[in-house]
Amino acid sequence: MARTGGRLEGKVAVITGAAKGQGEAEARLFVAEGASVVLTDVLEDRGRIVAKELGDAARFVPHDVGNEQDWALVMSTAVDAFGCVNVLVNNAAVHWLRTIETENVTDFRRMIDVNLVGTFLGIQAAIAPMRAAGGGSIVNISSAAGLVGYALHGAYGATKWGVRGLSRAAAIELGPDRIRVNSVHPGPIKTDMLPPDRAGLGDRRWTGIPLRRAGEPTEVAEMVLFLASDASSFTSGGEFTVDGGSLAGPPTPPATRSATAEGGSNAG
Repeated sequence: MARTGGRLEGKVAVITGAAKGQGEAEARLFVAEGASVVLTDVLEDRGRIVAKELGDAARFVPHDVGNEQDWALVMSTAVDAFGCVNVLVNNAAVHWLRTIETENVTDFRRMIDVNLVGTFLGIQAAIAPMRAAGGGSIVNISSAAGLVGYALHGAYGATKWGVRGLSRAAAIELGPDRIRVNSVHPGPIKTDMLPPDRAGLGDRRWTGIPLRRAGEPTEVAEMVLFLASDASSFTSGGEFTVDGGSLAGPPTPPATRSATAEGGSNAG
């Protein structure tokens, strides 16, 4: 992997949901910037391929983020392989579009378990190794749906608002240990979580976004890199949007809302 600016030189990062999408983009950028990375995911075959492509600076661990024992293995792997943990990116998430009326409690609880409980367990697991390292940075991937309400995002939005609140509380509690905690709020990003353009809207799908397009995973990765790096050393408890300006003004007018709602918000 070709090195670039070395903005994470010497740091050790754990990135969940890193087999594809935003997590993969973050892992590749982190290694390019000098970090050693432990990638985790439930997609074992794909995760191992990405880690192999990244070389000696990467390790892959199969990981259910809702499982407390899995988190212990992830952190011990990072410390054993690379000596410490400086950065945690809680990126893993599940997403679907469903009305509150048609949502079922089993799926609702599953989304909470992955998106919110997984983030909570990650923060807990990172405290001891980061404290031992003299501090660190935790970046929790929320969503634009964690800042405003979207139709069809009742379960997803609930979890991402939860990630936002959890991040703020963690920033306050962990600040004395020099552990920074921030949340990132992507809008529609071109990953597998972005629903297909079934209505054939093309560019009109993004009418409600000032930049008139969906984002790239690398654009989210750059924001995460900034928050992981020492360039953001006095930044904690913040909420950072990567949404093409979609939350900059009033809600999208009803005439165009249908063109953007299908795209939803993507955080994983």
